[in-house]
Amino acid sequence: MAVSLSQASNEASAKALLSATEKRFGGTGIEVTTKKHAGGKHNHTYLTMTVPPQHLKSLAKWLKHEQNVDLCSLITGVHWPAKAPEQEWEVVYHLVRTTVRNPPAVEGKQTVGLRVDYNALPPEQTPLEIELHVLLPSDSPVVDSVQDIWPSASWNEKETWDLVGIEFSGHKNLHRVLLPADTPVGYHPLQKQHKIRYHDFNEMYDDPQGFGRKPVDKDLVK
Repeated sequence: MAVSLSQASNEASAKALLSATEKRFGGTGIEVTTKKHAGGKHNHTYLTMTVPPQHLKSLAKWLKHEQNVDLCSLITGVHWPAKAPEQEWEVVYHLVRTTVRNPPAVEGKQTVGLRVDYNALPPEQTPLEIELHVLLPSDSPVVDSVQDIWPSASWNEKETWDLVGIEFSGHKNLHRVLLPADTPVGYHPLQKQHKIRYHDFNEMYDDPQGFGRKPVDKDLVK
């Protein structure tokens, strides 16, 4: 995370949210654990939660309004046809408690930006990353939209539906954003039954910039 945050403050924040989540949602099937980033300079801790779809909305509202998780930075979807039928689809959300606040305004003009000592904040206000995983059954790849909770989710939900085919119930304007508007209904290219490969585009394979890499599939038909 691009803030000066000590390892101790980061871990205290993660443990506090883990404990609060277990207390608030115990018995609902929500599973919470801590993980560490594999790379990066600080190797920060983050939370990962596996959430039954029927509890996503209530969890999201609680995270936003009671735990200060103010940003949904990414949503993506995955098609897992080899998994059990009740886990064939997965939606992954990347959430952040940024602790970013607008500086005060004087006569309509913002003053100099606030400098915050993140390590002096209580754990429930310390910057933290949260990853949500929602598993969906093969016959119903539908989950509640969180567009009304985090407006930044709007585009990500549309893109996930467009490419993967997972529907976000309650989204106010779910439509194609990357594929042409006249794409056949029901066609979503990242579903695994579509055997799509690159073609007529060799730069990523043929090393035009001279890095000397040897692509593992350079002799395969593209």
